Amino acid sequence: MKPDARKYSLVCLGLVLVFLAATCVNVAADIYMYIDSNGILHFSNVPTSSQYRLYIKERPGLGLGTPDPRSFDRIIKEAARTHGLSEPLIKAIIKAESNFNPQAISKKGAKGLMQIMPKNFNSLNIRNPFNPHENIMGGAKYFKQMHTRYNGKLPLALAAYNAGPQSVDKYKSIPPFPETALISALFHSRESDRSR
Repeated sequence: MKPDARKYSLVCLGLVLVFLAATCVNVAADIYMYIDSNGILHFSNVPTSSQYRLYIKERPGLGLGTPDPRSFDRIIKEAARTHGLSEPLIKAIIKAESNFNPQAISKKGAKGLMQIMPKNFNSLNIRNPFNPHENIMGGAKYFKQMHTRYNGKLPLALAAYNAGPQSVDKYKSIPPFPETALISALFHSRESDRSR
C-alpha cells in the first residue's frame, strides 16, 4: 500500500471512530424504591418524592460481552403494558435474577433474563428461554400470576417468583432461604416502620 493511501485509510478510520464515540451516549436509568405507610413497595426510574431511595444503580455495558440493560427496554415496556406491571419492577427482577445476562443458568436450572424454570416454559409460551423477548414476556406473565395469587402483596409475590409458590404456601410467609433474604429484609423493614 502506498504511504498516501495508508495515511488516507488511517484518517478515515480515525474519523469513523471519533464519530462512533461521539454518538455513543452513556445514559443509565437508575431504579428507586420506597415502602409507603401501607407497606406497598413502589419502584420508579423517576423518583417523585424524597422517600425514594436508590435501589439499583444501572451502569451501561462496559465492554464486549457485558450486557447493556437498556437493550431490553423495548421488551420490558411491552411486557409491562401487556401484564399491567411497572417497567422499573420488571427491570429490578431481571437485575436480581440474572444481572441482565440473557444466557444465565442458575444452579437449579432456571434460564434466561428472568430465570424461568423449565417446568414453566410451556405454560408461559417459552420455546427458547435464552430469547430475551420470550423470556421477559413469560417472566412478566409468571410474576403477574404470583402477584394475583398473593392478592397484590409484593413481598409474597417476589418470594414466590424467586423460591416458588409452594415454598411461600408452606411457610405462609417469605421462606427462610438465602435467595429471599433481600425480600425478607425489605418486609421486616416495612413492619418496623409501621410499628413506629
